[in-house]
Amino acid sequence: MSLNKVATAAFLVCGFFLAAPALAQPVTCAPDLVQFRTPEAVRSFRVEIADDAAERARGLMYRRELADDSGMLFIYDSPRPASFWMRNTYIPLDLIFLDSVGVIRHIHRNARPMDETPIPGAALGDPDPDRLMVLEIPAGQADANGLGVGQPMAYPALDQELAAWPCD
Repeated sequence: MSLNKVATAAFLVCGFFLAAPALAQPVTCAPDLVQFRTPEAVRSFRVEIADDAAERARGLMYRRELADDSGMLFIYDSPRPASFWMRNTYIPLDLIFLDSVGVIRHIHRNARPMDETPIPGAALGDPDPDRLMVLEIPAGQADANGLGVGQPMAYPALDQELAAWPCD
């Protein structure tokens, strides 16, 4: 096993202590719904999908509003380093960066509208900075919903054999 995989496994084991109940039960998933298992409850967001280059490039640009229980899920073909910016984005956002098994690895809270400063998808020192998905939700909703690093997401586009929280 490579050093990166060992470090990632150690991170996941340490991060899952709060989310352990999620591992016991699969959840029913839908392509327009992401679900997170927090220590308090399952939290859900209705999502639009950005899974090709054009959709990912446009993202939530030019939007003037976004409901608290909704967002945009960016899905890559394979895990990769991810960086975002807020060019032409009028809504403050929380960005949730997820690894290949659907675990929250980094949260950037309250990204400033119109700011072109790069927002990295990994915290400094993260042993595996590659991301498969990024969820953009209205600013403040990560905290309001109790989202944190190490929590699993259920979503059908994840490899269900490897997913931290598989779908039925």
